[in-house]
Amino acid sequence: MFLLIFFSSVLLLAAGVALWPRWVRHRRERIASRPFPPAWRRLLRRRVPLVARLPARQQLKLKALMQVFLAEKPILGCRGLRVTDEIRVTIAALACLPLLGAARGVYPELRQVLVYPSAFIVDRPVTEAGGVLSDQRRVLAGESWSQGQVLLAWDEVQRGAATPGNGHNVVIHEFAHQLDQANGNANGAPALPTAEAYRRWSTVMQNEFDALRWRLARGEPGLIDPYGATDPAEFFAVISELFFERPVELAAGHPALYAQLSDYYRLDPASWV
Repeated sequence: MFLLIFFSSVLLLAAGVALWPRWVRHRRERIASRPFPPAWRRLLRRRVPLVARLPARQQLKLKALMQVFLAEKPILGCRGLRVTDEIRVTIAALACLPLLGAARGVYPELRQVLVYPSAFIVDRPVTEAGGVLSDQRRVLAGESWSQGQVLLAWDEVQRGAATPGNGHNVVIHEFAHQLDQANGNANGAPALPTAEAYRRWSTVMQNEFDALRWRLARGEPGLIDPYGATDPAEFFAVISELFFERPVELAAGHPALYAQLSDYYRLDPASWV
């Protein structure tokens, strides 16, 4: 009798595991098919002008992704911030932009988004000379954690959303990190389909990263923000901001880089302008 109960439980568990992805897919399809709230549509027009650049088909897909994102990912206010529809819709729209092309799910590792009124302070362990470990305080406008959290400063989110042509967008930046972290720690090489794709990615990114550092060493101006020279992970996040906000300039000035990002995101934002 014990063995019968045991094997029955195992079979039920296996059936549940097999059916779970189908249930999730159907649930998301139901959520995505709901009418997009008119109030959210008005918020998009007023607060996220970048959305107006998208072709009509992409706008519809973005709205469907947003509805799933907002149904599944809690957005929590910190330091007294009350989360409003404006906050939720603005963050969801910008977070879902990188998902418009390739099918990668809706940030499956992400558990929640924490929003602060303005810049926040985090302590990071740093190894100093002699191997001494100490905490270093950093003031940040955004951060992505591999443990499934994104932290954002609302004033920086607003600023980035309102000025889509300046190439700086903290939401796109941090959610590019989330994509990078999907296969481990962020290292500037998000999940790619083949070894050959990784080889091409590595060659182009390394050449562009080295060129950025060379330019900065010579004090020359350029399109890519100096923060991209911090490390390969930050480079990927910085160029992702440019890809969505200043795609024509990125394609003209860095065609190989734009081609790699276009292939990865399965999008061509330069054609939206």
